[in-house]
Amino acid sequence: MPEGDTVLRTARRLHAAFAGEVLRRTELRWGERDADVLVGATTSEVVARGKHLLHRTESGWTLHSHLRMEGSWRIAAASEPVPHRADVRAVLATDVWTGLGLRLGMLDLVRTDDEHRLVGHLGPDVLGADWDEDLAVAHLLASPTTIGAALLDQRNLAGVGTLYCSESLFLEKMQPWTPARDLAEADVRRVVRRAHRLLHANVEHAVQSTTGSRRVGESVHVHARSGRACRRCRGSVRVAMIGPPTQERTMFYCPTCQGGLAPNDDGARQQPLGTGPAKRRRGYIARGRG
Repeated sequence: MPEGDTVLRTARRLHAAFAGEVLRRTELRWGERDADVLVGATTSEVVARGKHLLHRTESGWTLHSHLRMEGSWRIAAASEPVPHRADVRAVLATDVWTGLGLRLGMLDLVRTDDEHRLVGHLGPDVLGADWDEDLAVAHLLASPTTIGAALLDQRNLAGVGTLYCSESLFLEKMQPWTPARDLAEADVRRVVRRAHRLLHANVEHAVQSTTGSRRVGESVHVHARSGRACRRCRGSVRVAMIGPPTQERTMFYCPTCQGGLAPNDDGARQQPLGTGPAKRRRGYIARGRG
């Protein structure tokens, strides 16, 4: 799933192409809303709010989208034909550029004054002007779940996904399944600051890295590296599910460096991702991204 840095880069690209321009063609091919109200409207700005994209117009309408697992926005020259494919869920075009919303996970058209109905529940944005470290730490310390699940809960802080969650907890040598309320405030603050630094360090780069290297196979410590050797201790990196039922996410971790096996990890040998057919294991499908 694209994380906050990827979404912010997408917002910047869309803003550069559309801000100040009149929308000549608008189509929503998914959902129940009619995009005709956007025709003739001028884009005022495109901004990111955590993992959400808000395309605002001077006419008072906002097109909201969320990339979820596989979504993206592609910008093409307006002269290029618009493909008629099932994965194209939104089309926005000016005289110069066309934006194609591909495989979007959420798509809503609302009055700008009503944006709070879609993003008002979000915690402080790790990459946003509203970032508030103290508030994020307070939210995490009050969470009734594990620190790993709490970091992934966008109501606590917005923009952190499984990659930066796994990597931040590993770098701070923190067990993901530790109840958040059992941690000292200083420890929670350390992991929040780590996630903040990692996300900011990757905003300008298409290849995400938490190790300092952007070479293939060297960019991360534990994320998507289950069954492979830990870069720190040479033990085996593992993957297990984390979070409440129906909201479970994948968590990659090193039990040697991070305080032992997950409660739902039986310790059985795990094959490195990509070395065999995808297999279900406790609800997890080995696809390499959580």
